[in-house]
Amino acid sequence: MLLTELKATQLAELFSALSDASRVRIISLLIQGEMSVSALAEGLKMSESAVSHQLRGLRQMHIVRARKDGRQVFYSLEDEHVQKLYSMGLDHVEHG
Repeated sequence: MLLTELKATQLAELFSALSDASRVRIISLLIQGEMSVSALAEGLKMSESAVSHQLRGLRQMHIVRARKDGRQVFYSLEDEHVQKLYSMGLDHVEHG
């Protein structure tokens, strides 16, 4: 089945969002469960500001979601599709 122009663009934007190593590493941590920006920054050895910047893009693409608890924001994967995409991509890379 041929994709419509809109669906093709949306799919390309999704893969584009996953084309950055920092964003993929964020996803790899969020697969373990919900985390705060500071915990992600510590795990990735990145600044909180750099992690927040990447998370903003991932939120706009509906790859992660945010939950506020007081002044802290916690992030988690949007749904199981994101984990499946990550796992399938990693399987492909490790197989190759």
